[in-house]
Amino acid sequence: MATLVFAVAAYLIGSLSFAVIVSRLFGLPDPRSYGSGNPGATNVLRTGKRLAAALTLAGDTGKGALAVVLARYFAADYGVDMSGIALVALSVFLGHVYPVFFRFRGGKGAATALGILCAINIWLGLATLSSWLLIMLFFRMVSLASIIAAVFAPFYTAWLFGTASPLLPGVLAIAVLLIYRHKENIQRLFAGEESRIGAKKQDPA
Repeated sequence: MATLVFAVAAYLIGSLSFAVIVSRLFGLPDPRSYGSGNPGATNVLRTGKRLAAALTLAGDTGKGALAVVLARYFAADYGVDMSGIALVALSVFLGHVYPVFFRFRGGKGAATALGILCAINIWLGLATLSSWLLIMLFFRMVSLASIIAAVFAPFYTAWLFGTASPLLPGVLAIAVLLIYRHKENIQRLFAGEESRIGAKKQDPA
């Protein structure tokens, strides 16, 4: 029962879409109405408001970390095992992707996934972030970097905790869902039409 409560709480935390919240606070257009239509830091950056984008990134990353940290902190007191922690991690990610507070129109989840992985294990988070940064350095494509990092995250989890770890199914599910959410980006990548950081973007209305 405690695990279910933690999972529901994690989903609600994840449902706080910081791209939308921060945009409203800054008087900016809804990030789902321009550019890629994705409520994330990269799309908010298209407004030219770097502080808004930075706060969005911090909020989306922080909520993923917060849900897992709280679950780990109280796990022993409420009998939540590592399988329960994995469920919490998946739940907060699902909240970001399908937020109940914003008509289930959420982001793609890269920042939230990073926060989750760092909260599970800092080396897991840093290894995944390093993969993201390496792809960004060479290709300057946020989507490609996020997809490649998602592919490697389960391998890093298995390497650090073993293939029998109850954390692995949760990380694998997050990775698969993140890649699925980038399906349109994948189509553009194969078509050679995916935008790069630094290229001219469509301005928000």
